[in-house]
Amino acid sequence: MFRILKSPWTVPLIGGFLYLATTAAVLCLAQFERPAPLADAKVSPNDSPSWNFRNPEFEQWVQELKQERENVDQRAQQLQELQKRLDAERLEILTVTQTVHQLQMEFDRSVVRIKEQELENLKHQTKIVGAMSPEGAAALLNEMPEEQSVGVLFMLKPDAASLILDTLSKMGKTEAKRAAQLTERIKQVLPPAAGANRTASSN
Repeated sequence: MFRILKSPWTVPLIGGFLYLATTAAVLCLAQFERPAPLADAKVSPNDSPSWNFRNPEFEQWVQELKQERENVDQRAQQLQELQKRLDAERLEILTVTQTVHQLQMEFDRSVVRIKEQELENLKHQTKIVGAMSPEGAAALLNEMPEEQSVGVLFMLKPDAASLILDTLSKMGKTEAKRAAQLTERIKQVLPPAAGANRTASSN
């Protein structure tokens, strides 16, 4: 037996036998301790993927941003509507202003204004016309510019002005038309001041 142990083939044979025995034992143990399937494995909440991570504060912040954007859009729409209304009102005011300006121009063309610097000259002419006969005064006023004639008639006493106009209307068709125009224009005379006296200077 000691001879067999001393043989050069003994150690390799024993080593090979031990290797086979160890391998067989490991394989048997592996069959009894087989791990559970991956489908049945429980995943810890902390092991979830990063894209499934949810932060309540972040979601609230995103919601607030969305609400703020909606408020900004709504405010912008309100400002646009307000701008449209302002443009419409501005156009309406411009139209009214142009209409008033046009009416003012028409009024200025129709009225006769007695200016302060012309008042003394007008009073002097009124004295002359008041001292004349109705026929002479009517003929003179018929030759004078219309605004000047209206100013003189306005400064005369109502009775004297009516007599001159009546005389002028009887002088002919053209003179009658002028007398009617002068009568209408007298109503549109603007005196130089509110306290101006409508008096005649004739004796």
